[in-house]
Amino acid sequence: MQPNVNVVSLVSIGRHPQSGRSRRAEQDGRAVELGLSLVGEALTVVHVGKDQDPVLRQYAGMGLPSMTVLSQGKECDALPVLTSFLKAQLPSVVLTGVRSESGESSGMLPYLLAEALGWPLVPRVAEILHIKDGQAEVLLALPRGQRRSVQVTLPFIASVDNAAQEARQTAFGPGLRATLHVETVDSVVDDAAIQWEMSAAKPRPKRLKVVKAKTAADRMKAATAKPVGGGGKIMKNETPAEKAQAIFDLLLEEKVVR
Repeated sequence: MQPNVNVVSLVSIGRHPQSGRSRRAEQDGRAVELGLSLVGEALTVVHVGKDQDPVLRQYAGMGLPSMTVLSQGKECDALPVLTSFLKAQLPSVVLTGVRSESGESSGMLPYLLAEALGWPLVPRVAEILHIKDGQAEVLLALPRGQRRSVQVTLPFIASVDNAAQEARQTAFGPGLRATLHVETVDSVVDDAAIQWEMSAAKPRPKRLKVVKAKTAADRMKAATAKPVGGGGKIMKNETPAEKAQAIFDLLLEEKVVR
């Protein structure tokens, strides 16, 4: 627990990838879990949208006594509303998912918020180790289970990666008993989004890369490698589960190639 730290977690309505039903967003749930590990029930959870959506009770059922809902229509822009709210609250840490599971799902909201507030943005956070003297030590998720430790000055915005702690199971009863503080805000209609035509995305074939590596380990490394920036300290110690998964992938690759 980090005392005397104001943490805000932004949540959205998720969508199941197979059924398409509304659900608790995977990354937003991990962001709430990270916030609860930092400040417990003092965490402020904010949603912009309809206050009657039953999915909000799934977030509340994670152990939240209350939630804040900034009520506005689906056609309105969430960015100016969140900017005004965060300027008034002055949190130390703002947690979001990397991208939403419905709507535009561009992943630009954390970046636009950071630009509007003039705060640093830390992308793809796996864990926040500690906060002290206006500084936070943050672990970033890197490919193949690696971690990079960086220092960031408060306040900052963090987008939480799938490598973060999985969200706890929601409890139905406590979720119903939680209080929803609904605030009516001055909404701004997103004129550009109104003119869009939404349609189901179709999978497209991907061009295969020519890999000249000889061993299965080299081929897997080339297939999963991502460009990473410099700075910070890389933590190469993997968990037993991650090591077991890597060995399994190697064996599977060898079997497929042969």
